[in-house]
Amino acid sequence: MSDRGSNAGSNFDEYADSYDRALTQGLAATGEDRSYFARRRVEWLRRCLDRMQFTPGHTIEFGCGTGSNVPFLIELAGATSVVGIDTSERSLEVARNTFGSPKAQFFRLGEYEAQGNADLVFCNCVFHHISPPDRAAAAEYLYRCLRPGGLLALWENNPWNPGTRYVMSRIPFDRDATTLSPPESRRLVIAARFEVLRTDYLFIFPHFLRWLRALEPHLASLPIGGQYELLCRKPN
Repeated sequence: MSDRGSNAGSNFDEYADSYDRALTQGLAATGEDRSYFARRRVEWLRRCLDRMQFTPGHTIEFGCGTGSNVPFLIELAGATSVVGIDTSERSLEVARNTFGSPKAQFFRLGEYEAQGNADLVFCNCVFHHISPPDRAAAAEYLYRCLRPGGLLALWENNPWNPGTRYVMSRIPFDRDATTLSPPESRRLVIAARFEVLRTDYLFIFPHFLRWLRALEPHLASLPIGGQYELLCRKPN
């Protein structure tokens, strides 16, 4: 269920043109495609934001890859602009050609200075591709990107779920990734001065059990889903 890594750089350049195919290969075990997971993640985030009455005008996606999340992020209520940041220049070329618009721009990580003006930072399955010694600096960067009171939606694969580990083993760029358990992710963002608002676990039931998915919102507090979201806030 990985979307991509941030500091993988040239490693992801080689997958830019075959990324969807490689991801589809791994996700086949779930019975769903990439767009299903992308849509569900943003739908869950929207649900959380609506409860908070929070409308993100300016959003940054950290580790945007080829940009497939951007159309969903632009659909969030109140969205005015999305900036995608990545280290893979080839992936960014694909993103610009496919999703570039007045509302969506894409930059290499080293070219985009944190400005403290983002309402929301969205980050999906990036940190397991960042080497552990570099993760604290990446979390600090996200903190500096946000305005006071801004939110970080940090999604990661749940290593406690055996199905997730199996899916990752089938994806070439995920096989050697170093996963983060939910407590590890919480410690990471707290050390970067974020306040953790909630932790939710999604993607419990594969396609053949899809009739049970209506139960997932009621089970989101249990650490059994294939992915988890930490919703965090930069203090005012």
